[in-house]
Amino acid sequence: MIVLYFCYMKNFIWLFAALILMASCTSENAGSGSKKGDDEQPYVVCTTGMVADLVRNITGDKMEVVALMGPGVDPHLYKATQGDLQKLTKADAVIYNGLFLEGKMEDIFKKMGKDKMIYAVADGLNKSRLLKSTDEESSYTYDPHIWFNVDLWKQAIQPLRSALQELDPDNGDFYLKNANQYEKVLEKLHFKAAKLIEEIPVKQRTLISSHDAFGYFGDAYDVEVKGLQGMSTTAEFGLQDVKNLVDYITSKKIKAVFVESSVPSKPMEAVIKGCKERGHEVKIGGKLFSDAMGKEGTDEGTYVGMVKHNINAINNALK
Repeated sequence: MIVLYFCYMKNFIWLFAALILMASCTSENAGSGSKKGDDEQPYVVCTTGMVADLVRNITGDKMEVVALMGPGVDPHLYKATQGDLQKLTKADAVIYNGLFLEGKMEDIFKKMGKDKMIYAVADGLNKSRLLKSTDEESSYTYDPHIWFNVDLWKQAIQPLRSALQELDPDNGDFYLKNANQYEKVLEKLHFKAAKLIEEIPVKQRTLISSHDAFGYFGDAYDVEVKGLQGMSTTAEFGLQDVKNLVDYITSKKIKAVFVESSVPSKPMEAVIKGCKERGHEVKIGGKLFSDAMGKEGTDEGTYVGMVKHNINAINNALK
């Protein structure tokens, strides 16, 4: 653990120093506002795919939006590359999730705020709707997986729209129109998700996945959720955690568990094996998209498609 800690700190120090160096090299050309030319679009860098998708639904083709973290990438463990640093330095704005999902990168974002717009999606939400963290092994104050409550994610649209209008006021009306339309899309998605979960008998509404990422989902749709790991995949787990989960599954006669696209499946396979040794058959109900969306160009590569995939997988496995 000590070796891992010093390796992590070494990586963080290198990352911070590189950002300072790159920022100093461009400071003569950087102003307090956008660095785009008269005929150039604002260049917006987002951390996760979910955040980038939210920005794109508001800005349409008026901004160039890129995501640092692609399909299957775990934001809890993410380490910026040299190419990422170049994108962050070039960016007119950086949009991230917040609530410490991106870990130590948040400290870097705040320091970069002197030269460009830095915005956390979570900052636009009412804190009364955030779930307090119960994960003693993480540094979270709140659960950062806010996108799993579709109605809560919808509440982030208008505050983000206001921030984007400040970056590009000339297209403000366009962004307002898109934001209003996307609110309606997510309102329908939230209703559909609730209806599909209602089809599952109450006693069978237990979602067990690789890590504790679905708290907001459970809170929104009346589902009991449990994860083998804590809210962050950096949290350690051992044989006792596997045994405890096996005990829970066998006692409740739960028939399906889920793996995640951004988390290795072997730990959950160990849980399934442990249940089988107890004489209880449990299957993998499907692969859920948790901290990352699907491949670009697929339905699951959008927030709406990702949520629909998860809801259908949960409904089919538990109903």
